[in-house]
Amino acid sequence: MTAWLHGELKAAGWPAICIESRRAKAAMGAMPNKTDRNDARAIAQIMRTGWFRAVHVKTSTCRSWCSPLIARRTVLNEMRSIENVVRAILRETGLKLGTPARKDFIVRARELIGGDDALARMIDPLLEILGVMLREFARLTKLILDVVRDEPICRRLMSAPGVGPLTALAFRATIDQPERFGKSRDVGAHLGLTPRRYQSGETDVQGRVSRCGDELARTALYEAAHSLLVSSKKWSSLRAWGMAVAKRRGMARARVAVARKLATILHRMWIDGAEFRFGCEKASAAGASRMIAATA
Repeated sequence: MTAWLHGELKAAGWPAICIESRRAKAAMGAMPNKTDRNDARAIAQIMRTGWFRAVHVKTSTCRSWCSPLIARRTVLNEMRSIENVVRAILRETGLKLGTPARKDFIVRARELIGGDDALARMIDPLLEILGVMLREFARLTKLILDVVRDEPICRRLMSAPGVGPLTALAFRATIDQPERFGKSRDVGAHLGLTPRRYQSGETDVQGRVSRCGDELARTALYEAAHSLLVSSKKWSSLRAWGMAVAKRRGMARARVAVARKLATILHRMWIDGAEFRFGCEKASAAGASRMIAATA
């Protein structure tokens, strides 16, 4: 209820501040006994010393946009779980379902069941549930598409290759106010797309990405990066850069790198009110040739 409490306190004229939970937990973790009185004393001490980081609270509009995205993802995950159970049951009888499209899954499963009544009694309830979920999943998708259709910022973000309605709305709802970032490259770190670092003395290790930001937007950007690198047919300087990274470091690292750069580009597009610029293939090739010649 943090967002609701913050909004109501602000509306009543109180100076409400929402603090980062990870830092507060680290400070309160030093107390051996956890009680409500100790928690209140620790929070008061955190605020008194200034050892906290204020967190941006999204507007009610952005929170309402996040809700259908989360609901859609939840339904999708449950559909996958049911589909995997159906596959497992059929596999035990020697039947392999293959990889049909989601809309053809139920029809294909019933074809394999055929006249086996015992198998049908086990799988039919799951297929009925799956049919209802598929219908409601389509309704949630349409709800998101309707929001994106009326949101000019989302339509502008969709001019970038690989960025569809889901990614555009997830990014729009997560960032909320782009001016709160001093630099566009800070957005990648905010979404957990930059590597962790452990440095002490002579030790300096870079680990995996931190994943400390909004999971919904981070996942959407990662999927957009995959679509840009694998499915996109139109040339762009971003795709060329990503394929060069994939050639050197592998496709998995390239997806993360492109997702991070895509977050920076989308934020700058939002701030500048500009469309995505694909770049000039000839100019890029000439620049690469000059670099190779200079290296030689």
